[in-house]
Amino acid sequence: MIDIYETEFRKADLNLLVVFAALLRERSVTRAAAALHLSQGATSAALGRLRVLFDDELFTRTRGGVEPTPRAVELARRVEPALGLIHGAVTDRDPFDPTTARRTFTLGMSDDLEAALLPGLLEATSKLPGIRLAVRQASRNTVADMIDRSEIDLGIAAAPAHRAEHRSRALFTSDYTCLFNPRLLPLRTPLALADYLAHPHLLISYDGRRGIVDDVLEARGLDRRVIASTTHFAGAALQLATLPALTTVPTHAATVYARLLDLTATVPPLPMPTYTVSALWHGSVSDDPAHLWLRNLVDTTAGPGAGTSPDRGDG
Repeated sequence: MIDIYETEFRKADLNLLVVFAALLRERSVTRAAAALHLSQGATSAALGRLRVLFDDELFTRTRGGVEPTPRAVELARRVEPALGLIHGAVTDRDPFDPTTARRTFTLGMSDDLEAALLPGLLEATSKLPGIRLAVRQASRNTVADMIDRSEIDLGIAAAPAHRAEHRSRALFTSDYTCLFNPRLLPLRTPLALADYLAHPHLLISYDGRRGIVDDVLEARGLDRRVIASTTHFAGAALQLATLPALTTVPTHAATVYARLLDLTATVPPLPMPTYTVSALWHGSVSDDPAHLWLRNLVDTTAGPGAGTSPDRGDG
């Protein structure tokens, strides 16, 4: 039996915790109020009561809204799972009907995965008027913390780092593909290693210094000429419209960029590693019908061909 101290428990209006969760998710008093169908004044008043309850500022003002304090981030790790359990007990896990539900689902992923998955997700939800999808930039190193801070409902990344309280499911495997503009670089495919090394490269890297290609080349005693770097895969692909250069990107994104930008996609002339892209979520929402629907939607959209390699013949 749960030992509840009634006097202390009565001080904590559970509705305040719902406001707390909305502020964590929306990062704005105005947006949280809209999501909760409350006035901005009522939401601000609830925030004031939360600050008294937890003896902390909880959210500080920024130019774009509010940001949680370290105390709020720590509280989120405990409050979110508890709210999920309470919701399940109160609603008895009512079925989720996407045709009538009004819900925003927030996904965390990098722009290469967004290019591969978002078009299919938008097509699948185009006839669901109450369903909205939001995407936030995330990487394998950030998705777990973003889930814990309620910034995203579901993270999608290659081998995402996570903890015991998280759950994951493999979506598809991918590898790497080389892109170039055939009107500016009339190269034969598949690329010869000599051609690959002879022409300039665009690097996609968080630190702007090296990427997986450099690791593979270095192991063979080789090097390439990098003329620029960017942190976004799409940014590199767009530059190829006017730049006679090569770039090597994840295959699931390369096929999309090649089709939309009329680029040539071909396998790199050296062995590149493969990897698994997975979905990650908090264990407390594993049985939530709405979250289960979201995970199944992502599963279906990812499909078996999401990481398909390009043709290997001449072109």
